[in-house]
Amino acid sequence: MNNSMNILQLALNLGLSNLEYNLIVERLGREPNEFEIYLFSAQWSEHCGYKHSKYYLKKLNTSFESENAGYVEIGDKVVVFKVESHNHPSAVEPYQGAATGIGGIVRDILAMGARPLALLNSLKFGELTKPKVNKIFKGVVSGISGYGNTIGIPTIAGEISFHDTYNNNPLTNVMCIGVADKNKLMSSRADGPDKLMVYVGSKTGPDGVHGASFASKEFGKEESIERPSIQVGDPFAEKNLIEASLEIMQIKAVKACQDMGAAGILSSTSEMAYKGNLGCELYLDKIPIRQEDIKPWEIMLSESQERMLFLIEKGSEEQIKKICDKYTIEFSVIGKTIKTPSYRVLEKEEGKVLADLPIEILVNAPEYYRNNTVPSSYYINRGRKIPEVEGSIDSVLKKLLGHPTLGSKRWVYEQYDYQVGTNTLIVPGDADSSAMWLKGTQKAIAVTIDSNELYTYLDPYEGTKNVVYEAARNLISIGAKPLAITDNLNFGNPENNEVSWQFERTIEGLISASVELCTPVVSGNVSFYNSYNDVSIYPTPVIGMVGEIEDVDKLLNMKFKSVDDEIYLIGKQQINVEKIGGSLFLYIIKDFIGGEMDTVNPLREIQLNKFILELIDNRVVKSVHDVSKGGILFAVVESCICSDFGFEGYIGSNVEELFGENQGMFIVSVSPTDSSKLEELAKSKNIEFRKLGKVVRKEKGINIGIENFDFNVLSNIYFNCIPKILEDHLC
Repeated sequence: MNNSMNILQLALNLGLSNLEYNLIVERLGREPNEFEIYLFSAQWSEHCGYKHSKYYLKKLNTSFESENAGYVEIGDKVVVFKVESHNHPSAVEPYQGAATGIGGIVRDILAMGARPLALLNSLKFGELTKPKVNKIFKGVVSGISGYGNTIGIPTIAGEISFHDTYNNNPLTNVMCIGVADKNKLMSSRADGPDKLMVYVGSKTGPDGVHGASFASKEFGKEESIERPSIQVGDPFAEKNLIEASLEIMQIKAVKACQDMGAAGILSSTSEMAYKGNLGCELYLDKIPIRQEDIKPWEIMLSESQERMLFLIEKGSEEQIKKICDKYTIEFSVIGKTIKTPSYRVLEKEEGKVLADLPIEILVNAPEYYRNNTVPSSYYINRGRKIPEVEGSIDSVLKKLLGHPTLGSKRWVYEQYDYQVGTNTLIVPGDADSSAMWLKGTQKAIAVTIDSNELYTYLDPYEGTKNVVYEAARNLISIGAKPLAITDNLNFGNPENNEVSWQFERTIEGLISASVELCTPVVSGNVSFYNSYNDVSIYPTPVIGMVGEIEDVDKLLNMKFKSVDDEIYLIGKQQINVEKIGGSLFLYIIKDFIGGEMDTVNPLREIQLNKFILELIDNRVVKSVHDVSKGGILFAVVESCICSDFGFEGYIGSNVEELFGENQGMFIVSVSPTDSSKLEELAKSKNIEFRKLGKVVRKEKGINIGIENFDFNVLSNIYFNCIPKILEDHLC
């Protein structure tokens, strides 16, 4: 009885609920021992078990959910990609949290048999003037650059925004893309019994123990489990692991691969065996460890970095060990697959059995469905009247350019080595998305990552659709056809019925947009419990999208090219000022989030996207920039500043139509000799257009007819936005 009480208390301390403990006992037909409870606490955590999201994610009908990442085919290559979060670790130890987030997503791509090619990130921080946020921001950026630069993978694109909803819960979402030959993709599924489970990489230590459980609890609660020591990354070991793994995968005797991520050895071995309808047997004494006093359960749950699990045929051990020795990384046979569908952990082969569990029970956490509740704020915010904005166009524009969400991120991306590998075709800051050349071909991979927490807070369904379509526009803008989506869904506490409603509506919006655009969701991640003392972050779905560029010679960016080129607005012509709810302009100028939000018109939007691609393919336009955050004038000014040119023309007369956000618009520049061709094509396709003005020398400023702005003043505000805030708030 006392032992039962102790085991139950341990289960509760490790984050399992009373209900879940009783369910374990019921399913096993016995009480678990102490070691087994540690296994369940990690494997049944939200982070590993997806308890509150499985029900909804099944609706996505993706066929890639059981693998490490998703992929699409481009030519004779396979492009592998995924986005993951490292939110909680980044809040506790920003540098290592971000660095190990990079390491983890790189290994997800590597485990598919693909060489990691590029990185992207979506970062969310609180108010940058706050010392705590300031420190987290600098640490995360340093962690991404410190790890990514060292392993030689360029960080080529990203997005950053700042809002007080993230003051205590920063978001670090990292995306990686890789390339493999079609016939060389690696599965994580065990393909038969009596295969050897091989450990490759760095030694195991106690770092990151309870990491999966830690990521499954909110901050600020006394009952939260003890924070784990954050994983410490070694980028030099990661680089060696990448090269060793790619060599190992060329050996025919290698049958499967899985990176050791959340819950480390436990999750990688159990999931590999379970996917193959098998069991496995592990020997703890075979696992390479960094210190002798590490406990058995710590070995199993450790999230030490730079480790991979391979499944191999017997007889190939020496061949693989030689590769590991060449790259000075560990090699050890730590277990094997077995026919019996059991998860067995032994102190050593023929030694004491520490755990013997039906693998299906261990791997399959319970699935929760809640009676969701629509937040009252949903109706209140949508019903709020959009306020009038006082002040000159000049003052509003300068405030927008000086806000860190809209200002240049040059301070950030200059810390990244975004051209290592010589594949990067578009550098950060030059376009709405980036592209990587597929060497030896005329093709390129286009990539972008997007979110909009204001939209998705106001309306999770329509806001998510807007984000997906915005991601598509980003790819369209450089001449790419959108192909597929990866997502990272960041939410608060899923045990809150209102948060659960936000999640469900987000999934529905994602399904709707992905079907309309023919861009399936092929991989993804969910990050719950981004909350502090019962206050959740705004729902923040992050959308990564991959596209194909048929001819790299036709690649475009958003920079104006020549004096006298003519500037057009393509798509919706008149901003509906009644539907600018969720605009950054209203949030920055009036601290207002509410009102009615503009939504996509799928048929019109798809027609517009095809038209822009046709213009690019026929070399009619010289630059393309989609109109999104900041509105029409901001888009024009951004193209001017980034290309060192001015503008002369007329855009509008009031701040709402100049800075309000509506869907389905592009700014393009065209040579005067091709303007009639553009207009004729637009008329033939029933596409709306309006000539806004022309490109002029920057010395003439940015003249919108009713006001003329000094180019150098605007450029200085835009490019020095983040450095100025950091300098004014040293900490």
